[in-house]
Amino acid sequence: MKTLRLTSALAALAVLGACATATPYQVATDSQRGYADQQIESNRWQISFAGNSLTDRETVETYLLYRAAELTDMEGYDYFSVVQRATDENRRVVSTGFHDPFYSGFFCNYSFYGRAGRLSGYPRSWYGRRAAYRGFHGPFAYRDPFWDSGWDYREIVRYEATSEIIMGRGEKPDDPSFFNADEVLMNLAGRIVRPDV
Repeated sequence: MKTLRLTSALAALAVLGACATATPYQVATDSQRGYADQQIESNRWQISFAGNSLTDRETVETYLLYRAAELTDMEGYDYFSVVQRATDENRRVVSTGFHDPFYSGFFCNYSFYGRAGRLSGYPRSWYGRRAAYRGFHGPFAYRDPFWDSGWDYREIVRYEATSEIIMGRGEKPDDPSFFNADEVLMNLAGRIVRPDV
């Protein structure tokens, strides 16, 4: 029984550890984010890189450019041109599922503090009416609409960059939309984080 609990705990820690790092430079699968390629013509490809919520936009775009150069080199070409390029941003707010047992809606309940304020002998004054208008109910109560339920919320942002490239051989044209594959691979190699094996 203890072995089963220990195994379950280690598995849970492994899953949490995997989620606690940015997406490395890897092939995308059904269970993990990364890069994907689709050949359109003999020298024309569509590539993408999707990161998790810990992978910033700059990293996603750098990995996309690196994948374009890597694919160009693998296919036997010297340079590539970016025909189309876009970065999508996916934002959503999620509940963490955390409920603070020391924080309760009871303490910010209008009826409780309204009644307590009346019973404590505080006179109904201009301040009392003004405080009630602003969300204060009684002398010490404040109702925060974001914390009233006791649940914690956070925003998750994920980026996915896509690009369509055309590959070519020979000397790179003198145009900023063309990239020398070998130079891109050499210059960006230090910024590429690969998965731990």
